[in-house]
Amino acid sequence: MKNNSKREEFNKVKKKANNISSFFNKNKIENKDGNYISGKNVIYEAIKSSQDIEKIYICDGFQDNFEFVLESKGSVTKIISREEFDDLSRGILHGKEQKIIAKIKEFKYYLVDDILKDAKDRNQKPFLILLDEITDPMNFGSIIRSANLAGAHGIIIKEKNNCELNNVVAGASSGAIFYTKVAKVTNLSRAIGELKDKGLWFACADMDGENMYKANLELPLGLVIGSEGAGVSRLVKEKCDFVVSIPMYGNIDSLNASVSAGILMYEIVRRNNFK
Repeated sequence: MKNNSKREEFNKVKKKANNISSFFNKNKIENKDGNYISGKNVIYEAIKSSQDIEKIYICDGFQDNFEFVLESKGSVTKIISREEFDDLSRGILHGKEQKIIAKIKEFKYYLVDDILKDAKDRNQKPFLILLDEITDPMNFGSIIRSANLAGAHGIIIKEKNNCELNNVVAGASSGAIFYTKVAKVTNLSRAIGELKDKGLWFACADMDGENMYKANLELPLGLVIGSEGAGVSRLVKEKCDFVVSIPMYGNIDSLNASVSAGILMYEIVRRNNFK
């Protein structure tokens, strides 16, 4: 019954949108401050994962594409003019062409202990991804997406010199940002040391490392990925238990960070699940 009433309300909003002169004067966007996400898949996953969504904005003429917003609890849906949508989406770099934007309460971060608890609750060996100064949001989002699909329990980043969670990251992750826990630490080397005390081992990705097919990856493991330019920093690398590399047979000497991370994650998956 509730869903039917929401559908009726949604249809009323669609009908009102035909009278633009009266409708839009009542539905002005209050302000552009806050955390925004955009794109059909990202907003669908935000709703599906019960994120705290404050408002959903749909560009007039495209409302029939987004009936899934009826499933969003506690959020307000507004149909806005194309001019207002263009104004709201200015500065949003990912997904705005799909004509739907949502304002969420926050991009949530977790504690490292929350990630370890998730592994314990699932009765699995911890599998963590640690990022050393990944500043490109597309790479960051792609790594989150791969980590989610590979079953990693979470991602650890540095408080400084790492990309923050944002709309571009959400889009590149295809919504995986809402399912994969991300924790911030002030010092990555110190965090590795503390996690070693809890039984984890750490593999650093580096071109000079041992062939990944020969390395022991059947452990409670943290995989450390560095930036494309500098790679993993010296201090972090020295804290790791071993260094692994991806064999390459082409003419160039490196893969980008997100591709390298995905390949290594799935070698870890293969070792632990398909013997």
